[in-house]
Amino acid sequence: MGKLAFILGFILSVFPADATENRRHIHVVRKGNKRSHRGNTVAKIWIEKNGQKDIEIAWSELSATEEAEIIKAIDDHWEELNRLIDKVFDGEKIRIKKIK
Repeated sequence: MGKLAFILGFILSVFPADATENRRHIHVVRKGNKRSHRGNTVAKIWIEKNGQKDIEIAWSELSATEEAEIIKAIDDHWEELNRLIDKVFDGEKIRIKKIK
C-alpha cells in the first residue's frame, strides 16, 4: 500500500497492483482502524480519464460533506498526488503529504 496523503481523518492511498488498471484512482481509508487496509476502504475515487484530470467517485460510503472536501483536496493537489502515485508505482519511498 502506498499512503499518499492524510486529510480530515482519512488516508489517501494506492496499491502497487493498481498500476495495471486502465484508469488511475485513489482509495480513501478511514484513519485509525486496526483492520486491514482493503477492508477499511470507504471510497474509491477516479482521478483521471485518458491521462486527463477527471475526478469522479467510483463508489463511496462517505457523507456528502466528506466527499466534497476530499474531492476538493484531490482537485487542489492533483498534480502533486499524481507525482506521488508515479513514485509509489516506481517503488520509491515517498513522504506522506498532510492536506489541511
